[in-house]
Amino acid sequence: MNFMATLTKIRDDLFQTRMDSPFPGLTTHAYLWRGPAGNVLFYNPAGEAEFDEIEKLGGVSAQYLSHLDEAGPSLTRIAERFGRQLHAPAAELEAIAKHGRVDAVLDAVRHVDSNEVEVLPTPGHSPGSTCYLVTGAGGERYLFTGDTIFPTAVDTWSTFVVPGRGDPAAMRDSIKLLGSVEPDVVISSAFGGETAIETVDAARWAEIIDQALASVKA
Repeated sequence: MNFMATLTKIRDDLFQTRMDSPFPGLTTHAYLWRGPAGNVLFYNPAGEAEFDEIEKLGGVSAQYLSHLDEAGPSLTRIAERFGRQLHAPAAELEAIAKHGRVDAVLDAVRHVDSNEVEVLPTPGHSPGSTCYLVTGAGGERYLFTGDTIFPTAVDTWSTFVVPGRGDPAAMRDSIKLLGSVEPDVVISSAFGGETAIETVDAARWAEIIDQALASVKA
């Protein structure tokens, strides 16, 4: 990985923001993908430290939130700086819209949009949780899992159904859906291990899916 002032270069077309800790015990990153239709920001950085470096890379044309926990005051600042289009799940529109205008509302239908982002509805952690799949410049498929599944330790992935908000049955179905795609790089938002990213092959991805399914409590 090559380090810029505030961004980490993961691939030629993929950059990671610095680690944020919205509250104790939670660590997150956001990711800038230089896609064919423009720069896409997945998740949401908490501050503005990366803005100048992002500007040098061409700014942000679109931003995708995986669920309501990623919404915050920085959504307004990103909109003001870059004029990007915010994409967010319809099921959580009211909560997200408190922090910034949503330009593209994502219904719970799997589809590929005009930014060449495949939208994968994955309720369970929250009603509107959504994952995103894109094909990188080198042909690798990047899967952004939000908080649907995430690493908790070295070689271990898990999930978390928020009590009173999440749905264990929906989570199991969502994890099985993720098991049907074929990612090369898996990238969560929150994480509890050393990194939010893992490069996988088919066998390792099947193992991660099994780990995540085993972590869902009834």
